[in-house]
Amino acid sequence: MHRFILILLTFGIARAAAPVDLFNGKDLTGWELVANPATDIATACHVTDGGGFAVSGKPVGYLLAAGSYENYRLHVEYRWPAGAARNSNSGVLVHIASGPVDRNTWPVSLQIQTRINRAGDLLPMAGAKFAEALSSDPGAKTPQLDHLSLVSEKALGEWNSIDVVCRGGTIQVSINGVFQNRVTHCSPNAGRIGIQLEGFPFELRNLRLTALD
Repeated sequence: MHRFILILLTFGIARAAAPVDLFNGKDLTGWELVANPATDIATACHVTDGGGFAVSGKPVGYLLAAGSYENYRLHVEYRWPAGAARNSNSGVLVHIASGPVDRNTWPVSLQIQTRINRAGDLLPMAGAKFAEALSSDPGAKTPQLDHLSLVSEKALGEWNSIDVVCRGGTIQVSINGVFQNRVTHCSPNAGRIGIQLEGFPFELRNLRLTALD
């Protein structure tokens, strides 16, 4: 209980600016696709009638938003197709501090997992670090810290929301309003924002960032 109150105090008192839309709902201005080999973003994404964008999932790589950020709240909504494969996998990358490093694909960053039934796991990518002990075995190819609460994802075909608060080297994650993870002393503690492509199609909408003082 004391830990929960501390989290509320830490993140609740931060004053926020007006939200900024990372996606304008009309085109992919401000986004780029990082993949090897280099590929036109239009081959991987297209804008939908609902003001979001659909992602084919291929080629494997990540979508990179313009700008670098340190203290902020990030809101992202995503959904898998109704008939999505059960191993469908993606993630939101924060604090991106490099180009591709790991397997010449993934950047130094922290990943908020959106893999089906694993949303809310936190992964230190390509040498990124946080203070909390990992759930994965030492030396695991994919190190991660498991989400804390029961699975809070919605049914396939329905929209899920991710809310991330990054402040002072700490990252807090909620999935559909359910607190799922928190890590501290993150390194890097600032950088760019991205969306992973791991070969599976999905949709995105309402990507909003609110700077914190």
